[in-house]
Amino acid sequence: MMTVPRQVVHVDSPTEQRNPRTTDIDLMSTVGILGVLNAEDRRVPDAVRAVLPQVAVAVDYATEALRNSRRVHYVGAGTSGRLATLDAAELVPTFNVPADWFVAHHAGGERALRQAVENAEDDAKAGAAEMNACIEPGDFVLGLTASGRTPYVLGALEAAARRGARTGLVSGNPGAVQPAGVDVLIAVNTGPEAIAGSTRMKAGTAQKIILTAFSTATMIKLGRTYSNLMVSMRATNAKLRGRTLRILREATGMSAQDCSDALAESDGELKVALVHLLSGVDTRDAADALAANGGHVRNTLDSLRVKAS
Repeated sequence: MMTVPRQVVHVDSPTEQRNPRTTDIDLMSTVGILGVLNAEDRRVPDAVRAVLPQVAVAVDYATEALRNSRRVHYVGAGTSGRLATLDAAELVPTFNVPADWFVAHHAGGERALRQAVENAEDDAKAGAAEMNACIEPGDFVLGLTASGRTPYVLGALEAAARRGARTGLVSGNPGAVQPAGVDVLIAVNTGPEAIAGSTRMKAGTAQKIILTAFSTATMIKLGRTYSNLMVSMRATNAKLRGRTLRILREATGMSAQDCSDALAESDGELKVALVHLLSGVDTRDAADALAANGGHVRNTLDSLRVKAS
């Protein structure tokens, strides 16, 4: 009988290693499997917490870009690209931002969001071409790759840096070298996956947490919230219109009727109604003051207080 030589694979990413805590996972009961998976997932938030200083740098870069009428770009492949696309899509209804503020670029294009496209993630030239077609100086580009070395992502970041964009990389491989031209490296160590190499698990969860925190913090710094309320949301259905009224009542402490009247006077613009009710100025002055303060409610209220004093 012919024996097949054992292949030695060089592994330098924790996500590719075998997890000693799950070697018997296929012998466990259903609830046992779920318990082990849950125990592994619970390790992710602490791993993310360790890289929050680097995430903060990325947030400041993104905030500066958007304040200067530039854009934020996500670049990823496979799970990373799908998570980035989801985050970018959800920002539009949640914070009522222009659709081109956050742009997701996924290796293999739209078809690859639903099914694997062979070798798309290995094409560094395609990543570079994507950036060369759209990047402007002052943009911020955030790449995501569990391995820390996906060619499509690294090719995109290199090209973006050449075009004058700031760049960041979210990696699941703390042992990978920081690529040239990357301004901030966010290397989160979630350790071996429960199923070796399945980066849709802990590495993907870490990326989801980082993306959500990154984009939400950016929106907060840009004044798309007031306190912890979504005052920039787009009320596109009955549920959201009801939420708009509840948010206004919570922010002002006023009656449902007062808030409903203010929304009607403000043509449904929650921020205008909010400034109107909290400051006492009419809705037209509230809208003008918001525009002068970049839509930031707290800054608008401060400016109106100064003006009134």
